[in-house]
Amino acid sequence: MGWSTRELAELAGTSLRSVRHYHDVGLLPEPERRSNGYKQYGVAHLVRLLRIKRLADLGFSLPQIAELGDADEHPAEALRALDEDLAAQVDRLQQLRAELADILEHEVPTDLPNDLAVTPGVKLSERDRNLVAVMGRTLGEEGRRAYAHLLQDDDTDPVLTEEFESLDPDADESTRAGLAARFTDVILARAADDPRITTFGIDAPGGLSKYLRTIQRAMEDLYNPAQLDVMRRMVLQFRARWDPEALAERPDVGKAPDP
Repeated sequence: MGWSTRELAELAGTSLRSVRHYHDVGLLPEPERRSNGYKQYGVAHLVRLLRIKRLADLGFSLPQIAELGDADEHPAEALRALDEDLAAQVDRLQQLRAELADILEHEVPTDLPNDLAVTPGVKLSERDRNLVAVMGRTLGEEGRRAYAHLLQDDDTDPVLTEEFESLDPDADESTRAGLAARFTDVILARAADDPRITTFGIDAPGGLSKYLRTIQRAMEDLYNPAQLDVMRRMVLQFRARWDPEALAERPDVGKAPDP
């Protein structure tokens, strides 16, 4: 006399629902039925169910278990492949734990990648944080390093930053021109310290054109017309004044800092 479905599930340490599901997907063959119509499972069913459960507990998916069949008691190749996959998952989990530790230790905002989060004590406006998030998704590896250095070593005058943040959309010509000139001086000094910031987007995964379009759309969404005009003027003035050839003749600048 064999076991009922409930008894088989209890012996295997699984549930009735799992046994029925294994039947439905063809992993576990249907048993014979008794004269009263109830299923009657034997040792072969129990062994097969135990193997299914063991492989599932190890991390095999049901389709993978189906591919293995029931003839191979030691699927070495599949086990090695699973081991490699689990090792990769462990590495990824360790990286995630390291990122979480960094977020907790430095109170990094969760909407910014760790490598682009500013150092403690430096506060970005909500708009600037949003722009950083977009930059993090569009820059290439070298661009991210340069951008991270730019953010972490930001020594912009807080007064200048506040004037820009509070700039009225209808600000007059002199106010815009003055802000643009002051920001140009700041960017020129930063570029002299790290010329990589003049090539943002060169190594963008989607290409330079896509990077520029993405950043332009983001800035148009984040900043008001006067602020956009100040940044446009700043770019034009920077291009007119930036002289990389003269910079190359100076041994004290022009070398990208260590990441």
